[in-house]
Amino acid sequence: MEMIDTGIKKPRAMLVGVCTDSKRFEYSEASLDELEKLAETAEIDVVDKFIQNRKSINRAYYAGKGFLEEVKNKMDFTDAELLIFDNELSPMQSRNIMKDFKIEVLDRTEIILDIFSRHAKSKESKLEVKLAELKYQLPRLKKLWSHLDRERGASGSATGASRGMGEKQIEVDKRIIKEDIRKVTHELEKIMTQKITQRKSRSEVKKICLVGYTNAGKSSLFNKLTGENVLVEDKLFATLDTTSRSIQIDKGEKAVISDTVGFIQNLPHNLIASFRATLKDVMDADLLLHVTDISDDFCEEHIASVNSVLAEIGADRIPNLPVFNKIDLLGEYRVREEIFSDKYKNSTFVSAATGENLNSLKEMLKAKINETSRMKFLFPFEEQKAIASMYSISEVISKEYSDYGVIMTAIINKDKLRRVKRFLITENG
Repeated sequence: MEMIDTGIKKPRAMLVGVCTDSKRFEYSEASLDELEKLAETAEIDVVDKFIQNRKSINRAYYAGKGFLEEVKNKMDFTDAELLIFDNELSPMQSRNIMKDFKIEVLDRTEIILDIFSRHAKSKESKLEVKLAELKYQLPRLKKLWSHLDRERGASGSATGASRGMGEKQIEVDKRIIKEDIRKVTHELEKIMTQKITQRKSRSEVKKICLVGYTNAGKSSLFNKLTGENVLVEDKLFATLDTTSRSIQIDKGEKAVISDTVGFIQNLPHNLIASFRATLKDVMDADLLLHVTDISDDFCEEHIASVNSVLAEIGADRIPNLPVFNKIDLLGEYRVREEIFSDKYKNSTFVSAATGENLNSLKEMLKAKINETSRMKFLFPFEEQKAIASMYSISEVISKEYSDYGVIMTAIINKDKLRRVKRFLITENG
């Protein structure tokens, strides 16, 4: 979906939001600040931004008519070309604003889709963005062809009930888009099938996924944990395609850790639905590291937004380790760290920038992913292959010989236990 001319001269825009709860005005301001970052990422210059306090959403224009008239005058005075809403407009609201105020209007969803389109690199993510765009466009076709409705002329009846040229074109376009949706969905289903097959082939390898609100510092933390140097930018959705690397968890124990796309409040439903293939890495994870920027005043709202998306894709039951990042930005007074440690049990507080507490995180990660236990085994002398394997699948604490075979005490991952469970004597030995 090509919305924005990215030539030398950037489009100029004004941003508007609507607050229907005066107690949440600060949150509405933060949301509008986030929209400003989205606009900048989409290479749009933000001239000004406004919030209207209302009791309810205006069905025809989303914001109030008088408010929009004032914004229109300010746009004319500053030569702003676009009006961007901090929400998803209905097709009717979008049509009404453009028709009655002669304003070129975009909404939050269109900006996010444009950014995703710019940042998609793999075939998989490009297809996912295309699918989300097609689903967004489908109910909005009428506005693209409304100028043809006037061409009905003599062919129309007095009641206007005849099918005009515009209507016919809309039906043609709908069929084209629906066919495109079918084709793209089919391609993505093939990718999903491949991912499921790949997952089965490495089922014994533990999978860890970094999830969190966009700009929480997931990519920086990923670099620290893996020694890699993936892209780190102070831009929303800098990471779009999943990046995965193998890391050493414990002796003889490796895991695959993945850096995934950041979430955001009001993330378009079509985008979540379309990104099933990319989010499959999250859905199949053995452990989620939920990374949160603790220095952000609205970090708890961000946690709720991420948890909402995880629930929507069915990943809310996966074991979750809360990781509060950017503690270096809290300054001397770390009251929030104390409060959150009580509120979010088994959480850890780190700084990917300075490396503070990263060793503690690694220890928690090892304990969480392994859930190891000390166990005692008795191997018959003829089971030399099983005895040798213990050194690669566990940490052998002791080894002694008896009349009945080799007795070994080892710390072993419960997932690895099934290989040698028949030789188990006692747990916590």
